[in-house]
Amino acid sequence: MMNNDRLNDAVFYRATEELNTYEKHVPAPYVRYEFKADPDSKYRLTVSGLGFYELFVNGKNITKGVLAPYISNPDDLVYFDEYDVSGFVSGGTLAVGLVLGNGMLNAPGGRVWDFDIAKFRNVPCFAALLTRAGADGTEETEDIGSRFVSHPSPILFDDIRSGCFYNANLECPGWASPGYDDGAWSPVKKAEIPRGERRICEADPIAVTEERRARAIRKAVMDPRFDNRGNMRLDTEYKFDCKGKEGVLFDFGINTTGLCRLKLNGKKGQRVYIQFCEYMTSAGEPSVINSGSFYPYGYSQALLYICKGEAEETFVPSFCYYGYQYAMVFGLEEEQIGEDTLTMLRASSDLKDRGGFTCSDPVMNALGDMVRTSDLSNFWFFPTDCPHREKNGWTGDAAVSAERVLLTLTPEKSYREWVRNICASQRPNGALPGIVPTGGWGFRWGNGPAWDNVLSEICWQAYRLRGDLSIAREASDALFSYLNYLTKLRDEDGLISYGLGDWLQPGRGADHPVAPTLLTSSIMGLYIASKSADLFGALGLPLQKGFALRLKEELISAVRAHFIDFASSAVSPRCQTAQAMCIYYGVFTEDEKAAAAKVLADIVRECGGHLDCGMLGLRVVFHVLSDFGYGDLAYQMITRTDYPSYGMFVKRGHTSLPEDFRPDSEIDEPNSLNHHFFGDIKSWFIQKAAGLCVNPDNTDPNELLICPDFLQALTFAEAHYDSLCGRAGVRWEKTAAGVLLTVSVPEGLSGAVRLPAGWTFDDGQTKKPLASGAYECVRKE
Repeated sequence: MMNNDRLNDAVFYRATEELNTYEKHVPAPYVRYEFKADPDSKYRLTVSGLGFYELFVNGKNITKGVLAPYISNPDDLVYFDEYDVSGFVSGGTLAVGLVLGNGMLNAPGGRVWDFDIAKFRNVPCFAALLTRAGADGTEETEDIGSRFVSHPSPILFDDIRSGCFYNANLECPGWASPGYDDGAWSPVKKAEIPRGERRICEADPIAVTEERRARAIRKAVMDPRFDNRGNMRLDTEYKFDCKGKEGVLFDFGINTTGLCRLKLNGKKGQRVYIQFCEYMTSAGEPSVINSGSFYPYGYSQALLYICKGEAEETFVPSFCYYGYQYAMVFGLEEEQIGEDTLTMLRASSDLKDRGGFTCSDPVMNALGDMVRTSDLSNFWFFPTDCPHREKNGWTGDAAVSAERVLLTLTPEKSYREWVRNICASQRPNGALPGIVPTGGWGFRWGNGPAWDNVLSEICWQAYRLRGDLSIAREASDALFSYLNYLTKLRDEDGLISYGLGDWLQPGRGADHPVAPTLLTSSIMGLYIASKSADLFGALGLPLQKGFALRLKEELISAVRAHFIDFASSAVSPRCQTAQAMCIYYGVFTEDEKAAAAKVLADIVRECGGHLDCGMLGLRVVFHVLSDFGYGDLAYQMITRTDYPSYGMFVKRGHTSLPEDFRPDSEIDEPNSLNHHFFGDIKSWFIQKAAGLCVNPDNTDPNELLICPDFLQALTFAEAHYDSLCGRAGVRWEKTAAGVLLTVSVPEGLSGAVRLPAGWTFDDGQTKKPLASGAYECVRKE
């Protein structure tokens, strides 16, 4: 791999002068360069596209994945990719072609978050370095960017959020192949030097993981509603107004993310417009009502294809992606409608499965599948939110999901790359934004300790679960800077109150007390300090560790002094989130926690057994209940099917996790239907219901505690986890005599098998050293 320092020699070039906007479409540029190559040499190509690129060598697309190289603020980090192109030299000629997309560099669809006015906004540009290794072992690298020539491509418009417009009549057949006549093409020009640090991208690439046919195809009418709060009224040549119009609905059966493949025998000039959406009204009308206000109508998850009329045409859009279950296609003739007309190309970061869960309850199984779908749908280089609308790296969402994602998927490389971007976004005073990347938005709203927690949480969970200190080592200065920032935000009582709190608690109001931001921010502050202290200790930074520990203890003391009624073991205000957070994050001492957990169970029962938490409370409440013997109550809160609950999502037919809990009266006024921040239930399924707990004492990732909860409503539960030593698994199944507990652990793991209160092994013990085997478990007499 090329040393990042050598990337500084690369010069960036542009092929166009004008920005692509909603009001004026500027085609994505083709750029190409062809040269004679030595068949006895090895060649390596290092390229960057700001924003995105697709790379062709001798006519073949060899791009590493969708949206290469990465999604970043180029004032912070500029990304390159490397390709070995030696295998194309056999013909003696190398033709290198790039298509350049707007990406984050020019994102008109990001106007809500000020990306349209970011100081880095510019036309797409590229850099290209060619390294030749001779047969004698010598190696030389040269900048070849100035030798490229350019021409407009058929991509008329591209935006990561709004979509792609393409005119096949403007194609240049063979443009990236040897021998193409580019005599009429224009030379590229030097571009503004990007200000960010230059790096080879190490994140997992975006990959197509499934090709999916529609589960149903029918005629439908588009929901006529459109909430255009931005009042963006456009009259462009390619805008299509499909409100209330009939089209062909392709229903792919799952709300996820990716691209599509359009295939048809078109007529020259025929326009096919596709509106992607995730929501169907109760009247059976596909709708963009829950995303349209962010974009002009006709530019919300749109695709326009203009046919060239030459036999069968196949098209996959570039430089964007869609969050959808439904695709409304307009402009097709009857004979062009078939099951192969439109194929979903499901895509996300190429993460592998690491852990899983199944049980006898179909509601829990469906919820587990929904969590996985949302985790992957919202992981495009880094954790995002609502792929149909925002596609932003919201830090709070990622913070509450980090443990679960590391338990069930393999995100370490992508996390490491994103943490570099988080650190780069940090202001000199230590402040962090609510979204990363950002052009400056998210410091005045959208952050706070619960969101800023992402930096320490990713570092901590990677260390705790995978023994990986490399992320924390790179982030240690940023962590310490943030702790210093926190100390300056404390009020005269030693508490912290800024940023967002328990986001999206259902039914907030007089009958639903809310945990105040003064409490939640102070608790998350002490949690950040606690994890940072452990990380600093592991990194051999004693002074930083001592500072973090002092801040932690001072915040605990302040919260205890102002929010705890020790006579009743209750937190003020009396609500699920406040009580659960104070238990989980160590505001209560170990001796106080059991009494406090009883209060929490009472509060839940006072709510009719319903959950009454937002994002922060739902991260911890079920774990706390299980830890103190109320696992069946946690199970009931999750699986019941009336509002508010997770089970109601299954009852309503969702295939991914919605952004919020909405009553039946509001199902035609949804927010996002594909978020991941409420997905910690899957962590609870694995660690509490099945009882597979990794590193329970936070001392060794190769330690395992098998501690199942034999929930009354289940007949069996099982989970697995691919540890550093290999796959570990647990399954329990009820029998006529009790429960059969089966444990499978690889060599190298240590720990214990512990039964819930009221149960023993058939020999009378309640705890055994960790070992593979089948155990008969019976109730205590």
